[in-house]
Amino acid sequence: MSQRLSAAEATRLWESESLFTLGAMAHARRMELHPAPVVTYIVDRNVNYTNVCVSGCKFCAFFRPPGDPEGYVLTREELAAKVSETVDLGGYQILLQGGMHPDLKLAWFEDLFAFLKARFPTVAIHGLSPTEIDFLARDGGLPVAEVVRRLREAGLDSIPGGGAEVLVDAVRREVSPNKCGADAWLAVMAEAHAQGMKTTATMMFGQGETLAQRIEHLERVRALQDETGGFTAFIPWTFQPENTRLPRPEAASSEYLKFLALARLYLDNVPNLQASWVTQGPLVGQLALFFGANDFGSTMIEENVVKATGVSFRLPEPELRRLVERAGFTPRRRAMDYTLLPDPAAGGPGEA
Repeated sequence: MSQRLSAAEATRLWESESLFTLGAMAHARRMELHPAPVVTYIVDRNVNYTNVCVSGCKFCAFFRPPGDPEGYVLTREELAAKVSETVDLGGYQILLQGGMHPDLKLAWFEDLFAFLKARFPTVAIHGLSPTEIDFLARDGGLPVAEVVRRLREAGLDSIPGGGAEVLVDAVRREVSPNKCGADAWLAVMAEAHAQGMKTTATMMFGQGETLAQRIEHLERVRALQDETGGFTAFIPWTFQPENTRLPRPEAASSEYLKFLALARLYLDNVPNLQASWVTQGPLVGQLALFFGANDFGSTMIEENVVKATGVSFRLPEPELRRLVERAGFTPRRRAMDYTLLPDPAAGGPGEA
């Protein structure tokens, strides 16, 4: 594709092209960006340090309000046990997220990151969404830049794109009115990029937003990437409605694949697109490799947030690799920044 898609052109493609035509266009673009028949993945674990959150998002089945008897905060010993098991299973990163817990201040996270880095110096901490960082800044009366700096100095390696949902305030006011707005989410990411950190961008669609609002989300990600170049990947997935307070039907797998393809075409400056087998299941995840995705995400040794909606897919590393191979690609371990790592089967060196 020689010219950058506009919002109007993206709308036309969505409305006029079939699922398979759009998929073929996205796959061709994926192969232009990544000509080698390689699909990357990471071996990590989602660790939710707490489920207590004051945001009360309508789409979240995981959170518990402060004071709820089912609320928890993991102890250091519990966290260390989870990380130790991850290392034993070949993992080298943890995705550490929780909620907006009013009693957990910035110093608590600084101490936690320093503890984890001292105990597990080779394990990368990919943690705290922009919404959590914005909450820490507002709660402590601190600039976002200082919060990011202190977390980074304590041991935070990179920031996941959680809390983006749809980066349109009209949508956010409806489904997550207590969470930071789109500008604040983007501001945290811009600051992280300015301080040399890499992050991912995400999107959860199917909350009742319009096509125009979905495309606006893509535009905002693309615009920030033009400025900073700090996003390593884009990861879209569909809203899972069970056990939530948002009565919406789940988007069909065909809609997921079609939007994934549109995202690959629109986000011409984001190098990697990740398949969401966690919400779609392994086989649709495998299909996503022909709709623009070049990354199969995480082995996800543990996952709790999507599981709270009643959707629970597990994919041990050997099975993940088999799915990639059966699709005709070579599976390769990667780091968060998409540096290739040694192949566990061959033991050979990674390639830049």
